[in-house]
Amino acid sequence: MDLDNILIVSSKEQSVSPFEMLLRAERPKKIDAVRCGAQARRICSEREYALIIINTPLTDEFGDTLAMDLLRNTGAGVLVIVKTELEALVESKLAPYGAFVIAKPLNRMLFGKAVRLIGASQQRMNGVRKENIKLQKKIEEIRIINRAKYILMEYLSMSEAQAHKYLEKQAMDLRLTKIEVAKNLLSTYDS
Repeated sequence: MDLDNILIVSSKEQSVSPFEMLLRAERPKKIDAVRCGAQARRICSEREYALIIINTPLTDEFGDTLAMDLLRNTGAGVLVIVKTELEALVESKLAPYGAFVIAKPLNRMLFGKAVRLIGASQQRMNGVRKENIKLQKKIEEIRIINRAKYILMEYLSMSEAQAHKYLEKQAMDLRLTKIEVAKNLLSTYDS
């Protein structure tokens, strides 16, 4: 599990140490702590966190809106800690966003399981993000190659099959990738 950077948002300074002790088992590289939602939003715009723990209520807001904002705008997993009587209400409000909600007083085992579950989810999401980036790159390469084929078809009156073979042969002859040949062709004809 890769929970290198963790942010604790808690209005009570004395509650940060117990969280840090509970998190030691996860061996985070860095744990930051802030006291209100505004500070959390500001620091999250500057740094990336794998896990954000929100100990409600905060000094400037309850914390549920902060959780929604962070889940929408960051890639962090969010754990919201609330009073027992509010757990079901907050959980139903935050469930569509993917926040994990647990009640106070904290159960050590439940807290540990929640952190590990969020860590595993983060790893899985990172894999999906990387795959998505790879697919986006592949789609962009296909678009560039198709534009190059279109130029060959338009300016040199080639068929699509001929344009495709031309790009492949040029790539082989010049020891370049097809995408490099296509980009070179586009730079020649698009200017």
